[in-house]
Amino acid sequence: MLDREMIEIGVVLLGALAVGGIAYALLYPYLSGEKHLEERLQGVTENRARAAARKTQQEQGASRRKAVADTLKELESRQRASRRATLRLRLQRAGLEISPRSYWIMSALTGAGLGVASFLLLPGAPPIVPILTAFIGTFGLPHWVLNKIIKRRQDKFLDEFANAIDVIVRGVKSGLPLNECLAIIARESPSPVREEFIDVVEQQRVGIPLSECFERMMTRMPLPEVKFFGIVIGIQQQAGGNLSEALSNLSGVLRDRKRLQARVSALSAEAKTSAIVLGSLPPLVGTMVYITTPKYIGLLATTKVGLFLLGCAGLWMLCGIFVMRKMINFKY
Repeated sequence: MLDREMIEIGVVLLGALAVGGIAYALLYPYLSGEKHLEERLQGVTENRARAAARKTQQEQGASRRKAVADTLKELESRQRASRRATLRLRLQRAGLEISPRSYWIMSALTGAGLGVASFLLLPGAPPIVPILTAFIGTFGLPHWVLNKIIKRRQDKFLDEFANAIDVIVRGVKSGLPLNECLAIIARESPSPVREEFIDVVEQQRVGIPLSECFERMMTRMPLPEVKFFGIVIGIQQQAGGNLSEALSNLSGVLRDRKRLQARVSALSAEAKTSAIVLGSLPPLVGTMVYITTPKYIGLLATTKVGLFLLGCAGLWMLCGIFVMRKMINFKY
């Protein structure tokens, strides 16, 4: 009887120990803090992963910004280095297929012709008048005409440049490579856009990098719009990105600038007309008086007092022209 009770007590004790062991095994991670430790380790690992991802994104953004800054700095340094354009470059910008030697020969002939004409038309004038006229005809008048030709060619280029960018945008969206889009512009665009992109395509065919081709284009056509275009292409070549979207935004900006330019020209048309009338009135009146009564006004060109008065009048006319030019020219 006693042995049986001892056996029952032993069984109960063993069962209690088993239940306690199972309970201890189940509750040990919570009681010892291992579960909390695992959760903390998992949280720390996830935080480190997120921090590493953020750091990678920040590094990519920093590298992209650095690439853009380096590109802008390089373009600015090259622009400063080539700010003084040579005569050959200015002739290229004007689209003239002549050499600097031919330009100087034609300028000398123009100056000589104007000097001889002033000597024959003003027989009583001092020798300084035909000499000054020849100097202006050699160095001043050809320079002014060349600048006008360059300005007119640049204006024609800007009129069609936005359409050329739209050709690239549509071609890239349809799956064409950039080189083929440039070739389409070189074949189908009007002058002078066609000539500039023909040079780009030909240079690229001989192995010149595309970024350098556009830098040379910016040298031949030094316009802010062309510089924007070259910067967008250069950044896309180095850092990647959506080229069609960037060029589409650039095309919209160019069209907005063109509309703003037309609006400014319309608003300043009256002031420009007044400046032209006021600036041309004194020379026209002097010429008419010389034709009708040459002896009356001829004293201005034959006496010291008259030459002094002519010099003062010319100086004041230049001051007035510069002031009116500042009043009618707007930066936008």
